[in-house]
Amino acid sequence: MNKTILNTEIQEFINLNLDSNINALILKGIAFDKVEVKAIAEQIEAKKRSKTKLSTWFNTQNIYYPNKLNIEQTSSEVSAKYKSKLLEGNSIIDITGGFGVDCFYFSKQFKSVTHCEINTSLSEIVKHNYKQLNIDNVEVVPANGIEYLENTSKTFDWIYIDPSRRHDSKGKVFFLKDCLPNVPEHLDILFEHSKNIMIKTSPLLDISVGINELKHVKTIHIVAVNNEVKELLWVLEANFFGEASIETINIKKDTNEYFKFNLITEKNNDAKFSLPLAYLFEPNAAILKAGAFNQISNQLEVCKLHKHSHLYTSNKLTDFPGRVFKIESIIPYNKKEIKRLLIKKANITTRHFPETVKQIRAKFKINDGGSVYLFFTTDLNNKKIVLITNKI
Repeated sequence: MNKTILNTEIQEFINLNLDSNINALILKGIAFDKVEVKAIAEQIEAKKRSKTKLSTWFNTQNIYYPNKLNIEQTSSEVSAKYKSKLLEGNSIIDITGGFGVDCFYFSKQFKSVTHCEINTSLSEIVKHNYKQLNIDNVEVVPANGIEYLENTSKTFDWIYIDPSRRHDSKGKVFFLKDCLPNVPEHLDILFEHSKNIMIKTSPLLDISVGINELKHVKTIHIVAVNNEVKELLWVLEANFFGEASIETINIKKDTNEYFKFNLITEKNNDAKFSLPLAYLFEPNAAILKAGAFNQISNQLEVCKLHKHSHLYTSNKLTDFPGRVFKIESIIPYNKKEIKRLLIKKANITTRHFPETVKQIRAKFKINDGGSVYLFFTTDLNNKKIVLITNKI
């Protein structure tokens, strides 16, 4: 950490050039003593990436930024704030602290927070930034989190872990054992120091794979922001042996969509089916990741169009966690019927359908956009159909 970067004139230069072309700045050269051009360029890039994702940091003076990769890998403030409110107690330790966004929000919920980070440079940056952010109840420890636990007698109300995938595991099936730290391998030491553990993973981790690798999984939270799944949160409780429950949230600008269900109930209950009725319902991304295909039908009293379509229908308009459409008409999938619609512009979705959106647009010369929504899918009689709808 080069503290010269925090000098007033350099900070002003960074702020003035947030929208500048970085490569052009580097070629032009930046004339500041004791600071390399590359270091300033990295600050500009990282701060620029923080504008939306980490607005608290972006709007605080004298924040020191790590490289842009650390910014990309850190939790957003939206998801960090959400997860912090799932936990409560006096003490929590984050054994993979990173840029410290999660611990910042944990500090609002806990009296004492311990931030462990194996990268000593990043740890120094986090310690500096917490001072700028007026956070005084976080102890920043530059250490391997697992080793820290192995060498302390302290216990905590919660342990939080955000393991990272090893570089040599790219392209392979995502297992927790392929991450650093290897959580399944260290569960015993973790439970020695807390009865409650939360593990954050990327949406790439298959839920059944995670359950098989871990012990005592009580709840799995699936967190989506604006219909994009951002992270899975695995809550482990010592000596819990029941069936895991799943809680989904889709955090939107003006509202949040929630849906909860139990895995055993999902397995033991079938969905109801119907031909298209008055309304069409498309579950949000968090529910699709959760695989709550039967429970959506049973809890919300909507019917599936087909076992593999994950589209639902009803004659009743209901408060649904996802997109809702009014079905205006239904036609069989054939060239003559579709051309008769005279639709030149529409939003197209395919579900359990043999052709892609791109192929359909090319075949029928339909441009993207407009107020009409076309769903190309398969009904319960295995007939290919097109639903002409308007979004509600």
